[in-house]
Amino acid sequence: MPKNYGVKEKDQVVTHIINLVMTGKLRSGDRIDRNEIVRDLGLSRVPIQEAVVQLEHDGILSTRYHRGAFVSRFDEATVAEHHELYGILNGIASARCATNPTPRILAHLDDTLRVMRSAKDTRSFQEACWVFRDAINDEYAGPRLHATIRAGKSFAPSEFWISYPKAKADFLAGYEAETAAIHARDPEGARRACTERADKMAQIMIAELTRRGVFGDLRSP
Repeated sequence: MPKNYGVKEKDQVVTHIINLVMTGKLRSGDRIDRNEIVRDLGLSRVPIQEAVVQLEHDGILSTRYHRGAFVSRFDEATVAEHHELYGILNGIASARCATNPTPRILAHLDDTLRVMRSAKDTRSFQEACWVFRDAINDEYAGPRLHATIRAGKSFAPSEFWISYPKAKADFLAGYEAETAAIHARDPEGARRACTERADKMAQIMIAELTRRGVFGDLRSP
């Protein structure tokens, strides 16, 4: 696989490993084959080690002394827990935004919501969603909260949501509710919009990974 010069090498490895997990090619307890990653991505071992450190911090891998890195438990409960935390964390930032929304952030969210409404394809819609989320988190999440939210993104890769065809139908109303709550200076409403959206994301991801055969050991006789 040729190098992607627009992306940090460590991030290429993170994306590669996550994709292997999301497609069921790596399952809970499987060992990460660093030689195979070197061969597949054409990278040195340094970014691979950096990726392993990040993914262990994010709870996706675990390392065992002198044995290597292994995929942590990855099942329906893990996906549900991740999204529950992700919704709570984003809800903190959104509630802060609703407590003290500035004219600039309100205008930015309104503009982004208009882009979501007019989006003709899933990619355009999702990109607008990420702009919306980043606008709130960049403004209202402190360094620790921001870092924790950012770590959670690796668990739900962008490729998954870009390929989900019903994203606009399923999620636009939630963003509209969040925006309305922020305008109304309703922190609990903004928080609730985030947690409800995260819960829906978890349900969709679990259903899709079950359909793909990722959950359940297809290698058993």
